[in-house]
Amino acid sequence: MKIRDSYITLQSYLKFNGFIDTGAQSKIFLQDHDVLVNEIKETRRGRKLYPGDLINVDGTIDTIEA
Repeated sequence: MKIRDSYITLQSYLKFNGFIDTGAQSKIFLQDHDVLVNEIKETRRGRKLYPGDLINVDGTIDTIEA
């Protein structure tokens, strides 16, 4: 995924990629699904994702690009 700013929040990433429809769903989604950022389980919806970060959502792997 390419971003225009220096970072994107995990909540915005999930919404942009169709995992959730609204930001309010992110908290529940993160509790119910395996979301790994750089191979570490993440539960914070405001987690900042920077270029080079590796995201794994239930086995779907993506890399943040500038």
